[in-house]
Amino acid sequence: MSKKPDTTVELDLGDVDHRVGKPIGGGQLWDPCSTSDIRRWVMAMDYPNPLHWDQEFARASRYGGLVAPQSIAVALDYGHGAAPACVGRIPDSHLIFGGEEWWFYGCPVRPGDQLFQERRFHDYKVVQTKFAGPTMFSRGDTVHRNQHGALVAKERSTAIRYLAEEANKRGMYENQLGAIKKWTAAELAEVDALRTEWLMSNRLGVSPHFDEVKVGDALPRRVIGPHSIASFTTEYRAFLFNIWGTFRWTAPAGIEDPWVYQDPGWTEGFGFDEEGAKIDPRLRDGLYVGPSRGHIDAEKAGDVGMARAYGYGATMGAWCTDYLAYWAGNDGLVRHTKADFRLPAFEGDVTYFEGEIVDKDPESGWGVPLVRVKLKLTNQDGGVLVDCTAEVELPR
Repeated sequence: MSKKPDTTVELDLGDVDHRVGKPIGGGQLWDPCSTSDIRRWVMAMDYPNPLHWDQEFARASRYGGLVAPQSIAVALDYGHGAAPACVGRIPDSHLIFGGEEWWFYGCPVRPGDQLFQERRFHDYKVVQTKFAGPTMFSRGDTVHRNQHGALVAKERSTAIRYLAEEANKRGMYENQLGAIKKWTAAELAEVDALRTEWLMSNRLGVSPHFDEVKVGDALPRRVIGPHSIASFTTEYRAFLFNIWGTFRWTAPAGIEDPWVYQDPGWTEGFGFDEEGAKIDPRLRDGLYVGPSRGHIDAEKAGDVGMARAYGYGATMGAWCTDYLAYWAGNDGLVRHTKADFRLPAFEGDVTYFEGEIVDKDPESGWGVPLVRVKLKLTNQDGGVLVDCTAEVELPR
C-alpha cells in the first residue's frame, strides 16, 4: 500500500540555476565505430535490417558495405544522450527519460567513423506530478559531428528528475501494475508472426516514392517483446560507454565548472564509485553499480518508484527511428523525430508500433519532399508508451 505523500517536499535547485544555457562536459569514446558495434546495436534494438549486419547484403547495396542505422548516434554518445539534460546536483534524486527530439542531416555513420559531441544544458521547469510530487523536466542539447567535422545529427533530450523517496511513497506504478503477464504459447506465436510479417515488409530496403504514398496510409505494424531482464541487459550493454575503459572525460574550453562527471545527487544505492572504479571498473558501469540498476532489478526499481524492471527511454527513441527508417528504405531518410515518452516498457510487456501518414510537403524547409508520420507505441493493454511525430524524406 502506498504511503501518504509529503505535500511540502521540494527539489533543491541551488546547483541548477547557474548552469542553465551553458555548455557542459562529458564522456568521449576513445575508439571509432566498428562493424561489431553496429551489429551489437541492431541486435539489442531487435532491428534485423540486413543493411546493418549482413556483409554480403550490404556490399550489394548502394552503400557498398555495412552502414550504421541512424539511431546509432545515441549509442556512440556518453550517458544515453541524457547528459546535458541531467545537470546540477539535486540531492536524493533519480532520473527517467521524458522524450527525445532528433534532427538528421544525411551523413551516414560507417565503420571507422567516430562521433564527437558538443553538449549544452538548455532549460528546465518544475511541475507537480502524481508520480513524484515536485518533478523537474529538464532539456539538454547534443550536436554530433564525425571526425571530419561533418554534421551527423542533433538531439534535444528531456530528462525527468524527481525525489526517489517521494515517488516510492506515492507508489503510482505499484498501484497500477498487475502481475507480470504470462504469455501463452498461442499468444507468443501471434507476436512472432507479427514480428516476422514486419521483418518481411521491406527487407530489401525498397523506398516508397513520395508521389505514390498518400495521407491516411498506414505503415506496417511492428512488435517488440516480450521484454525481459535479458532484453533490457542486452540493450544496456549495446551503449558503448558502458563497456570498461571505452571513454575519457572531456570539458569545453573556457567554461568554469563545466559539469563533467559530478554526482547529480543520486539517491542512496544508485551512485557511482569513481575512485573505486579506477581499480574495479564494475563500480561505475551503471548496471551492477549506478543509476541504471533498477532496469534489471525489481527491488531496486521499487526503490525509485518504478515497481518492477523496466526499459530505457533512449531505447524507445531508437525504436522509433529504426521503425521509420525501415519503412523509408535505402533511398529514404528520417529527417526529424519528436517523441514524448508516456510509460516505460515494463518486464513482461510487449510493445506495438502503429504509424500513419498525416501530411505531405513537396517543398519542405529541408529542400526535399517530406511526409509527416504520426507514430504511437502501445503495450498489450493499450497503454501508450510513446507519442511520436516525424518527418521522413522519400525519393520522388
